[in-house]
Amino acid sequence: MTELIRRRVADAAFEAIRLAELELPGDYLAALKNARSLESRDVAQREYENIFENLSDAKRLSVSICQDTGMHIFYVTVPEGFPMTRAISDGIRDGVIRATKEIPLRPNAVDPLTRKNSGDNVGVGAPAVHISIGDKFTVTAMPKGGGSENMSRMYMLLPSQTGDIKKIVTQTVLEAGGRPCPPLVLGIGIGGTFDSAPALAKEALLLPLDNMDEFEREICDSVNRLGIGPMGLGGDTTCIAVKVKKAHCHTASLPLAVNIQCWVNRHATVEVDTEGMFP
Repeated sequence: MTELIRRRVADAAFEAIRLAELELPGDYLAALKNARSLESRDVAQREYENIFENLSDAKRLSVSICQDTGMHIFYVTVPEGFPMTRAISDGIRDGVIRATKEIPLRPNAVDPLTRKNSGDNVGVGAPAVHISIGDKFTVTAMPKGGGSENMSRMYMLLPSQTGDIKKIVTQTVLEAGGRPCPPLVLGIGIGGTFDSAPALAKEALLLPLDNMDEFEREICDSVNRLGIGPMGLGGDTTCIAVKVKKAHCHTASLPLAVNIQCWVNRHATVEVDTEGMFP
């Protein structure tokens, strides 16, 4: 049974990576097309032309959308009662190794101090695997590029600074400028603890983009008034969407994390074949 789980998870992980690397999610693609239709600046329109030509070529040639195929983060849901076996994380690693060879992917995983590359996108703590209980056995792949990750930030604010969140997020994007390859999606984690707020921010990037609430819309509008635009060359849209996840925090704390995602907002979910796994 353990070996069966490992193989099935590896197959699902491979397919989720392949889908994420070659095509953008439908809701994000629709939002990107809408931003292009509203753009008033010629230079930004030309950048959108480049973006959509790139997407078309990636799909036609079955090659990755971006040369930076990312560090690999996975969100796994397992049904109630399913064994939390090591075979799940082992299967994810197997899928990453296979994807690196067959898609192929650029080897990005290095030792943080020696900078030695593992050559297969796996290593200590890589890929990151988050497992939770869900209705189905699914694997979600989220490849995350280094340029946008480098511009992400974590802040430990005071409770009195609740009203400053919009300003702080906007300042974060201003300082990032064109380096994270806008237009962006911003995942924001508010509350929790020092370690959990960044996790909330990254998970927020998986939320649907077509229903921003008033708070999210206010932040998005504030960022767009910066005029950074596609690839930092100026334009009406710097931020496609803002998504926020919250958690209760200590009465003396206000953790805030901003996870910046580049225009290649990649993620895909594949259901694991569970035939033969349950009695």
